[in-house]
This record gives sequence, structure tokens and C-alpha cells, in this order.
Amino acid sequence: MADRNSQPGPLGHAYDRPEVEVSIGPLGLPGTLVHPAGGQGIVLFAHGSGSSRLSPRNRLVAERLQRSGLGTLLFDLLQPEEAANRANVFDISLLAERLALATDWVRSQALRDAPIGYFGASTGAAAALVAETLTRHPIAAIVSRGGRPDLAGVALSRVRAPTLLIVGGDDHGVIELNEEALARLTCEKHLAIVPRAGHLFEEPGTLDQVVSLARDWFVPRLRQGGPNHATG
Repeated sequence: MADRNSQPGPLGHAYDRPEVEVSIGPLGLPGTLVHPAGGQGIVLFAHGSGSSRLSPRNRLVAERLQRSGLGTLLFDLLQPEEAANRANVFDISLLAERLALATDWVRSQALRDAPIGYFGASTGAAAALVAETLTRHPIAAIVSRGGRPDLAGVALSRVRAPTLLIVGGDDHGVIELNEEALARLTCEKHLAIVPRAGHLFEEPGTLDQVVSLARDWFVPRLRQGGPNHATG
């Protein structure tokens, strides 16, 4: 394990979590891993365009999920030189493949039996949905925050994991795209619209609502022995 990261977290205290290297073939992608409490699952975060594992919004969500006993893995889907190429940032197939391979890595980290969930933001939501159709491991639940699930394309109809789409009430245009994606999903699904929230949920209290919605979706589904839990 690498040095610990003690940068200030979004809740105002030091974000002191183990830094890891997520091994994907010849690549080593930096990440922050927190193991789940006994009997609980782990959520892998897929960041959106222009974001990274240091995203304060995703870190806040991760910290709050940890309080419920869930584990989290925040990691960069792209290396810095790859992220500098904007084409890679919007390459859903590439991002989804990386997330699926990271799922293999998680299974090798003494987490063989922990249920797995995906949390995707912006384009990361599409990557999470596509990755669910690629990975050989069952995914117990997916949550999209301000996502572009429509970019998952034909994979939408093949998604099996229960999927929650969270959109800001003032995120006009993206709401309609999420409604279209919801109609194409054939799994257990729900669209939650947070009133008076924009695309980044920067308005007071709106990110708290995202956390509550995500926690309530993940916790019952990422419990070992739960109805959506199976090992791969």
C-alpha cells in the first residue's frame, strides 16, 4: 500500500484513507479503498468527465456511505496522460472496460464475497451501466448522480442490476435524457428528481438528499445474503 492521503475532506476534516494502486493489466491506477464492515458490500465510484477520485462531491458521498458500513473504492479510470485527451474522457467503452477490470481487482483484495455496487456521475454513469453488462461478477445495485445514462446506448436493455437515477430538478435537458434511459431499462429501476438542484448539486442541502437516496438504495441490496447478492 502507498502513503496515506491526509488531504482535507469535504466534511472539513482530514480525509485519511489508504491509498492503493488498482492493477488493470499493465496499468496501475491510483485509488482510495475503504473496506466494508462485516456483512456489507462495497461501492465502486465511476467519475464523470473532468473529474477524478479527488472529487469533493464523490468523496462526501463515499464518506457518508462508509458511515452505513459500506466499503468504497474511489479511483481514477484514466491515467493523467490519458485524461489529457478529451476523446478518452468521453470514451464510454474504454471507461466501462476499466471499471469492469477494477471489479476483478476488488475481488482479489480479500473482498471475494462482498456484494458490489456502482456509483456513477455524469459520463461515469454510462460507464457503470455498460460495465455491469461486461463484468463476470454480479452487480447488486447501481446509482447515477446527475448522469448521462443515455450514453450507455444499446447496453441499457441488458442491465440487470437495480438502478437508481438521481437528477437535479433544475438540470433541464438532462432530466429528459434520464427519462428516456429509464424507459429503456428493463431491470428494477427508479428515477428520483431532487427539487431545486442543478447538475452538480451545489445548492444547499441537495447533495445531502443525493446521499440519502443512494444510501437507501445501496444498503439493503449490498448486504451479504440479501436478495440481489450472488458471488461470481
